[in-house]
Amino acid sequence: MSAMITTATYTPVLGVVETQRAAARIKRLFGDALADRLSLIKISAPKALRVGTGLQDDLAGTQEPVSFHTTFSDDKYEMVHSLAKWKRAQLARYDIPVSEGVLTDMHAIRKDESISEIHSVHVDQWDWEQRITAEQRTLDFLRQTVRTIYDVLRYTESEMAHAYPDLAPRLPEEITFIHTETLAERYPDKTPKEREDAAARAHGSIFVIGIGAPLPEGDPHDLRAADYDDWTTPTAEGPGLNGDIVVWDDVRGRALELSSMGIRVDPEALKRQLKHVGREHYSDQAFHKGILDGSIPPSIGGGIGQSRVCMFMLRKAHIGEVQASIWSDEMRAELEDMGIPLL
Repeated sequence: MSAMITTATYTPVLGVVETQRAAARIKRLFGDALADRLSLIKISAPKALRVGTGLQDDLAGTQEPVSFHTTFSDDKYEMVHSLAKWKRAQLARYDIPVSEGVLTDMHAIRKDESISEIHSVHVDQWDWEQRITAEQRTLDFLRQTVRTIYDVLRYTESEMAHAYPDLAPRLPEEITFIHTETLAERYPDKTPKEREDAAARAHGSIFVIGIGAPLPEGDPHDLRAADYDDWTTPTAEGPGLNGDIVVWDDVRGRALELSSMGIRVDPEALKRQLKHVGREHYSDQAFHKGILDGSIPPSIGGGIGQSRVCMFMLRKAHIGEVQASIWSDEMRAELEDMGIPLL
């Protein structure tokens, strides 16, 4: 925690009460603008999913969900990790037209999360999914969508600066696209996160393409589940039709990931990726069958961290300043000594 922020004199720009007012404003502004720009309808989202449907996001198998049984069924249910697959299934269920989609407020519990100034066991996101055509499964279309989302971020930042003059805009006019292989070539002696730090510092904002695909050195830049984002389809820049929006956070002196997103797997990419991770048996689950038989349509989607966007725009050093969650006694004591108030 000692390296969490770049100065020992950190002072929040806004007090606790005004922070909550400002965070509510951000969520309203960004959510409404995102729905408008991507033609999304807002829908209700589940907090738990029945085991065995294939709809749960297993986070590349790295975390165990919180599970329970109900009084009315022998079925096992799990608290959601994200709605990456559930919302794609809703495109088919609601018969959403091409170029339109769904948007929901997702609240997840990830009990195995390694908590930090940017990680919490409580995960809140704008989860969105847009129906596309098979012909739109291209890197150019991915870039176009990323730029639209980035424009919404800049619009929200500008509106907040108008309401709160001390919150001057920091996002550059354009976002820089860079593939994980290019990052590895540019910074061969750095870890993946150190590469993101260096690139985000240099450009202000970046979109890292191809997360999940193995790099020439062997390991991927970061793990990504095999059954939602497409990280294996070849492109002119390298494998993958997915990535992360990452910005430079000068309060912490580090990169900050705001969004994970991508064009979703088609039948061929799903088979490739399930085989790559040794989970071909997933093909028997309802969600995966829907992709393979075409009843679940092609789509692009992602999750945009609500608390992280608020943290960045309100110039906060810790995510606990913008969301109420669970923290260790050690972290609470250290933050109290640093004058950082948790909600």
